[in-house]
Amino acid sequence: MTGSASATSESADAQQLMGLPKEAQIVAVSDVYRDRAKSVAAKRNCRAYTDYRKMLEATDVDAVIVATPDHWHTLPCIHACQAGKDIYCEKPLTLTIHEGRLLVQAVRKYGRVLQTGSQQRSMAANRRGCELVRNGRIGRVHTVIGYNYPSPWNCALPGQPVPRGLDWDMWCGQTEVVPYHKDIYTPRANPGWISFRPWSGGEMTGWGAHGLDQIQWALGTELTGPVEIWTEDGPFNPPTYTEPGPISRGNKICSRPLVRFRYANGIVLKLEDTAPRGGAVFLGEKGKITITRGKYTIEPKELDQEPFKDGDVRLYVSNNHMQNWIDCIKTRSKPVADVEIGHRSATLCHLGNIARWLNRPLRWDPVKEIFPGDDEANALLQRPQRKPYALPEEV
Repeated sequence: MTGSASATSESADAQQLMGLPKEAQIVAVSDVYRDRAKSVAAKRNCRAYTDYRKMLEATDVDAVIVATPDHWHTLPCIHACQAGKDIYCEKPLTLTIHEGRLLVQAVRKYGRVLQTGSQQRSMAANRRGCELVRNGRIGRVHTVIGYNYPSPWNCALPGQPVPRGLDWDMWCGQTEVVPYHKDIYTPRANPGWISFRPWSGGEMTGWGAHGLDQIQWALGTELTGPVEIWTEDGPFNPPTYTEPGPISRGNKICSRPLVRFRYANGIVLKLEDTAPRGGAVFLGEKGKITITRGKYTIEPKELDQEPFKDGDVRLYVSNNHMQNWIDCIKTRSKPVADVEIGHRSATLCHLGNIARWLNRPLRWDPVKEIFPGDDEANALLQRPQRKPYALPEEV
């Protein structure tokens, strides 16, 4: 098969995702920064595009990797579905909850395979830790302690000259056009677009898409979500960066108030500063399990000595996230981080941000994906979008 990569920023993630399995080959790259597209294409001996829509017209492109800023995830994915291409999309899958449901509909309507870049699902230790939780090794789980991921803050950085060859209007996409600044264009800098609300959900969606996804997997709630969200130790008072500054300052301010979730079965998820980043601590009647990236621990240790039995929950086995995607393209089966799973994990992140922004108790219906009877909260399920980069009303 052949593949293609689409990226619009200098990121380690985009470079890492170009290490494809042997069955795949990069035949084209697309970037709104012309010089970057040409540079990457020269290194990979492939074609360069500045408009990904032209790339999607190519008959030798079977699948695409979307490694763009968060506000540019959903529209290229929908266009790829409509063009008959399969997709690997970086996490968080979407910028808003509304985008996620629309993307799920597109993937299902056009029969595509979409893998979300939540690669901890393809790490053996993470899978084992989640299986132990699911199979009741620590008894009934009553509390989960997740990392306290900060929400985004506001941007008013001064303008700088736009680099020659960069289509800044297209980079801004669905968001309002603001003056170019290198510390907006770069993902994590001083502070970078990941920290600013127009283009991201902050580290709540950045790292939270890893850690909160692990919680959903371990609890078996990956196709649903919580029913209540509230905050403690508020209020939320995000800064506005008028000049470049350390990301640590904004992260500290925007990690308050603390966010809590309650699931329908009574399990409470608390986001705390002491939890492992990218993982969580699961507290049960018999002990606790801590899951981090590529590692888990269980207390007491003897709870991990008995082998799994027939009938126990065994989770999807994948030791290479990209290979799992390629395999599923061949078999037309769902990958370990299917679009619905990626959407639900991103939704948990978005709910955390919405709870901070409103700073009051919220009820959530994970079936209808609305805040029942709460117009103010429901207005935050999507954001205003600028034409011609707005999402379609239906797919």
